[in-house]
Amino acid sequence: MHEIILRNILAGACRTVTFAHPIISLRDGHPAAQEMLTRYPDVQGRLRTIGHLLADPALPPALRAELDLGCLGAVFAALAGHPVTDQLIFVNVSPLTLEHPQFWNRIQPWLWDLPIPPHRVVVEVSGTGGARDLDQMERIGRRLRELGVRVAVDNLGAGSATLAHMARLAPDFIKADRSLVSDAHRRPTQAALLEALARFAARLRVGFIAEGIETAEELQAVLDAGVPWGQGFIFGQPEPLRVALPGVRA
Repeated sequence: MHEIILRNILAGACRTVTFAHPIISLRDGHPAAQEMLTRYPDVQGRLRTIGHLLADPALPPALRAELDLGCLGAVFAALAGHPVTDQLIFVNVSPLTLEHPQFWNRIQPWLWDLPIPPHRVVVEVSGTGGARDLDQMERIGRRLRELGVRVAVDNLGAGSATLAHMARLAPDFIKADRSLVSDAHRRPTQAALLEALARFAARLRVGFIAEGIETAEELQAVLDAGVPWGQGFIFGQPEPLRVALPGVRA
């Protein structure tokens, strides 16, 4: 079923929609960035996240990379037609896609078409499972910075997003996975780990974002841990780009 959906998206028979989800500065409560998300309509017309398709190991890697490239193209096209914004823009890219030659052929023209400078774009590496070689991760990080963009590591604390990969990418931002945030107010070990990561990030002058904050108790635990930025449904659901990002003229 997933392969049929994927092929329909690639063939243009199923259009994707770009959504944005705010990343909040917990110091003042204002949005500091927006993460771009891609959704598609299922057979009932309900919008579904594209992430579970990209994560399906049963699908051929080449198809998953092609899908990710197609979604990235749609995201950058949506951003190119949008007014200038003063917020950072996070764009998800899978490690598998970062190994694909077409990504490097397309990324610079995509950046040229944006109404914002490249340094306001954050390439968020969504896990590191596709690229296991540490030297390769270091080369990817260096090559992205040569384009002028910033780098974020997603899902730290879950799955294959290891500290070793994170260190080699030398990111500008790290995002703590929902598994570290969930019920942190009742789990002292998680709270202590969030606090340790917040101190680590502050020492390296790296932005630190807690993902998946859903309750007031979790938010308080994240605040108590000294995490500067947060993201999650407590701040609202993702919204279509045209609604979520009204824009600020430069």
